[in-house]
Amino acid sequence: MKTKYIPLAILAGALAGGNVATAAVTTDEAAKLKSSLTPLGGEKAGNKDGSIPAWDGGWTKPVPGKKLGDVPVELFSNEKPIAQISAKNMAQYADKLSEGVKALMKKYPDTFRIDVYPTHRTAAAPSWTYENTFKNATQCKLKDGGLSVEGCYGGIPFPIPKDGSELIWNYLLRVEAESVDLGFKNIVVNSDGSHTLATRNDETYQFPYNFKDGSAAKWNGEYVFVRFITTAPPFKVGESLVIRDSVTPKDSRNAWQYLVGQRRVRRAPTVGFDTPDFVASGSNYFDEVKGFLGHPERYTWKLVGKKEMYIPYNTNGFLGAKVDEAVSRNHLNPDKLRWELHRVWEVEATIASGKRHAVPKRTFYFDEDTYILTLLDGFDAEGKLWRTSMTTPFVEPAIPAVVTLPVAVFNLQAGTMSGVQMLNEEYYKVVSKRPDSYFTGDAIAGDGAR
Repeated sequence: MKTKYIPLAILAGALAGGNVATAAVTTDEAAKLKSSLTPLGGEKAGNKDGSIPAWDGGWTKPVPGKKLGDVPVELFSNEKPIAQISAKNMAQYADKLSEGVKALMKKYPDTFRIDVYPTHRTAAAPSWTYENTFKNATQCKLKDGGLSVEGCYGGIPFPIPKDGSELIWNYLLRVEAESVDLGFKNIVVNSDGSHTLATRNDETYQFPYNFKDGSAAKWNGEYVFVRFITTAPPFKVGESLVIRDSVTPKDSRNAWQYLVGQRRVRRAPTVGFDTPDFVASGSNYFDEVKGFLGHPERYTWKLVGKKEMYIPYNTNGFLGAKVDEAVSRNHLNPDKLRWELHRVWEVEATIASGKRHAVPKRTFYFDEDTYILTLLDGFDAEGKLWRTSMTTPFVEPAIPAVVTLPVAVFNLQAGTMSGVQMLNEEYYKVVSKRPDSYFTGDAIAGDGAR
């Protein structure tokens, strides 16, 4: 069946001109955020057959039952799948499946499938985030050829996107808590189906772009801070890393690594892009963490359009599973992972002139309600599908928001999978923000000295 894209007038400029858009939208366009669009820019109405419902405000109330930190793991636990899609019947649903998902069905026909559940549009955000998003619509602009932004703060920068670059910035500057503490495991699944622990870590994420008391005038362009320490396996205990990411192209990432064997902190300029991720034993690239983590400078970004697709969504129950239950022989356990039908933005990223990357072309699928990257396909230099990733968006009422962290990265040619920052049997808590000095090389040097 031929893919049907939803015709949207706002796409005309993007489809004609690639990533050249720089202007914010008009006040008349922005007014749609208070009528036909959700406050973050999704289409408020459902689809024609009702399989995607209208947005009714998202999930904002507490959820009783078991929790992983403060993340509920029994959301929609009484629901049953309305469809199961595998290699046997994938042709029937092909127009709503990514190339990567179809490739996994073909590669593992006896074990990989997706269980489709009723769609719930749980996306929400604090009221002040909605207010900032409305301001951003008419004030936020691309700059430096789409490699940076200005006039943005504290909300989705481009809630009425017209350009591929705007979509990737919407993801990088998505709705998050001010600060989060968590524990995670990186799990490597080998080609024979066995899996091993690469590392176990305690981590803090902080999002200065989302500080409630900030503003566009005061924001210095740094949008995410990361600091973690490794607690397993024994030979890696004590290793630590700090990352500070900025929208400034010439200073987009600063990173420091504490090396236990050398008992010193060093700058880590190679932590990024297509450098193999040593935290995951090199089984994925650094920019495949969280689906995509880092600056968009190595690609040109083309907005293809919007379509309906089956994507992982409301995966709170998956996070509540034990690691051995969450990971099956060659992939995530289909019995535990929830998929739903949602509208997504499709964006093609192609290697930029004068740049290099091990994955020269990628296709991104961003959820329309949150701009979370849900699925990602990567192609090699010959144009063959090589890698595919799936994230696991979940509801976090403590913000409130739908957020994402774990990602499964598949190397289709090698037959391996990297489970990156898996929260299973761990914790995830929204916490008070820490001082800026906590996210520095000096800070992890002090911890190492102790």
